[in-house]
Amino acid sequence: MSDIEIAQQAKMQPIIGLAHQHYGIAAEHLDPIGHYKAKISLEYINSLTDRTDGKLILVTAISPTPAGEGKTTTTVGLGDAMNRIGKKTIMCLREPSLGPCFGVKGGAAGGGYAQVVPMEDINLHFTGDFHAIGVAHNLLSALIDNHINHGNALDIDPRRIQWKRVVDMNDRALRHIVVGMGGAANGYLREDGYDIVVASEVMAILCLATSRADLKARLGRIVIGYKSDRTTPVYARDLKAHGAMAALLKDAIKPNLVQTLENNIAIIHGGPFANIAHGCNTVTATKTALKLADYVVTEAGFGADLGAEKFIDIKCRMSGLKPAAVVLVATVRALKFHGGVAKDALNQENLIALQQGFANLARHYHNITQHYGLPCVVCINHFTFDTEAEIALLQNQCAALGAACVVSKHWAEGGAGAESLAVAITEIVDNREPAFTFVYDADLGLWEKIEAIATKLYGAANVTANAKVKAQLAAWQADYGTFPICMAKTQMSFSTNPNSKGAPSGHTVEISDVRLANGAGFIVAIAGDMMTMPGLPKVPAAERIDIDDDGRITGLF
Repeated sequence: MSDIEIAQQAKMQPIIGLAHQHYGIAAEHLDPIGHYKAKISLEYINSLTDRTDGKLILVTAISPTPAGEGKTTTTVGLGDAMNRIGKKTIMCLREPSLGPCFGVKGGAAGGGYAQVVPMEDINLHFTGDFHAIGVAHNLLSALIDNHINHGNALDIDPRRIQWKRVVDMNDRALRHIVVGMGGAANGYLREDGYDIVVASEVMAILCLATSRADLKARLGRIVIGYKSDRTTPVYARDLKAHGAMAALLKDAIKPNLVQTLENNIAIIHGGPFANIAHGCNTVTATKTALKLADYVVTEAGFGADLGAEKFIDIKCRMSGLKPAAVVLVATVRALKFHGGVAKDALNQENLIALQQGFANLARHYHNITQHYGLPCVVCINHFTFDTEAEIALLQNQCAALGAACVVSKHWAEGGAGAESLAVAITEIVDNREPAFTFVYDADLGLWEKIEAIATKLYGAANVTANAKVKAQLAAWQADYGTFPICMAKTQMSFSTNPNSKGAPSGHTVEISDVRLANGAGFIVAIAGDMMTMPGLPKVPAAERIDIDDDGRITGLF
């Protein structure tokens, strides 16, 4: 059966009863959205302050490939398995974007028998959080142009506006546009563009905010552009936009409660895309789960060089969160792809390619253990085409690396197939105190932080940028020098070339642009030609998605 067919046969339980049964959450603390989704009230979350935190486990992966790695699937399978062995565990996941759902992937709620449900709802609109973020973002866009049209009392330089528009769909035609056409009645003619909602600073702010007051203050600190003197910033609060934006996010700030196929609780809240955003679920969701459960399994976006790095250097740095251990997900198929095997030949045994592709896993493992200072278990996400010889080779390579390695069959068997992984990771988190470290110090210069990420994690020999980028970073240093870096880079490689597989070293990382996210509290550094508005593939997943007269959706995954 397909993932969506498995999900449609799930025996879900009403979420209100499930939350009370597992965690004693009374019905009045939940805002139900149908029978199987609910939002947790902030008032209830605030009441948990005095509880002891559980232990945090981060799931990340090797550099992604078209073969798939199964990071979300592993997060769900591991959480189910830990509950099976008597470890009270909640999973914290990120909300899917409609862009990939209709573009390449077709869904992002796990897979096989390790899924969160209701799968169709989660992938399509869910509880409306992304819609609210997009509207709040675009309200600020509209207020900017409206202010200029009505006299521009703030002296905003239309050529120096930094705030784009957003839409939650891959639409390359919107990357660069012109607004205000049609004469003076339609505003001031200027260049503009769209990003995908996931890349919005409003998304990052929602993910990092700790309260409604913090949310509103961060929204107010957004720098939308500069005055005609070219140096004085204009803030969202100058336009009196932050109150209305926060009002639009009134419900979006509340974490979403759902369940797995095995009726275990999962919290899904916040955006994906660690290639162009920070790619983590919300601080509020993670901290809430840590107060409710003894263990929390969470995921970060894409590979460990992007998602795990931002989880640690942005999310953990700002929130005080400290992971106890990391699960590094890999598949035999993906490692063979990194070893040079074409996608249509990945189901054939190829020990030479597997050995060559292992270099990618080895570097991620080294980064996690040496640069993040965290213990790490390698999870081989099992596929039916994996041969015994390939599994044995991979296990031997991990052993030579000093890495614990577990074959997990959660896709086919659910939590039962991941019990060995659950035992391995809980043995570590229950008995070891990690020497947790950041990749760079907060007081390091902005350019030096970029260099640290590129040289330590990517294996780069050199980092370059044009004079404009370096001058901008130098100008920001005095006011924003303590900010972390949110690197926007292809997820497909340690380099900026998506076709460079394995573990390239000695390459040059070019920083083509930098952006200030003052409300979120970080600097975005664009590496190479990375786009913050993806495009659809030649054959988008949307062509396979359909709905019948009974409302049954097909082709979502």
